[in-house]
Amino acid sequence: MEDTLTRRKLLAAISHGSVLLTATLVSWAIPLVVYLISEDAIAKDHAKEALNFHINIAFWGFIFGILTGVLIGWAFLAALGLITIIFPIIALLSVFNDPDKVYRYPLIYRLL
Repeated sequence: MEDTLTRRKLLAAISHGSVLLTATLVSWAIPLVVYLISEDAIAKDHAKEALNFHINIAFWGFIFGILTGVLIGWAFLAALGLITIIFPIIALLSVFNDPDKVYRYPLIYRLL
């Protein structure tokens, strides 16, 4: 039981922590690999939530990047940068407190 909980906590933390590496392609691969190879349903849910967050960050980063042409995008990109740092940290804290409960990122569209 303890081994399963430790593994679940590790896989969930790796999935959510990968968001902090958003500038690299590896950040998408980590939760995708966890989702594909893990047999633990809760660890898969954590990985799916992290992938959804990645997709949302990429989408909004693209939209806000286009909006930099009219200058409003810079403020949105700054806010998105803060969200990209703060939300994964909250997710990691949530995983360490209760790895059995899947953290749900606020303000995102769940595509997976």
